[in-house]
Amino acid sequence: MSLQVGQVAPDFEVPDQNGNPISLSQFKGQKIVLYFYPKDSTPGCTAQACDLRDHYNQFLSQGYVVLGVSTDTEKKHQSFIKKYDLPFPLLADTERQVHEAYDTWQLKKFMGREFMGTVRTTFIIDEHGKIADIINKVKTKEHSAQIISI
Repeated sequence: MSLQVGQVAPDFEVPDQNGNPISLSQFKGQKIVLYFYPKDSTPGCTAQACDLRDHYNQFLSQGYVVLGVSTDTEKKHQSFIKKYDLPFPLLADTERQVHEAYDTWQLKKFMGREFMGTVRTTFIIDEHGKIADIINKVKTKEHSAQIISI
């Protein structure tokens, strides 16, 4: 079952890059950009994270919290954040509980091979915890513009 605009966003609790537990419910009353990406330090994921970093102040001024989610470990997230000076937390969903709740862990095909992996997706969650928009066709180098135009 896929999530739809208007539904309540599933709550979760997973560690951020520093091992601090992060839950969706702790941001109640705030707008959230919850973006799922495949892997730290890969070209597309780096472009996406750096685009969000470069427009981070604009997100803050519009009242958004930005949270990145991948299945990478806390340690990998720490390196990624440090290398690219990312100002927002990255969540270490190593058990894929958040991915599965948001239906972003799916069968993928690449170069004739099938495997399970993260489908790059962004959920915009409103102040009431409801999904305001879902971006399935993420443009990694222009992702901020896709979000801000909503």
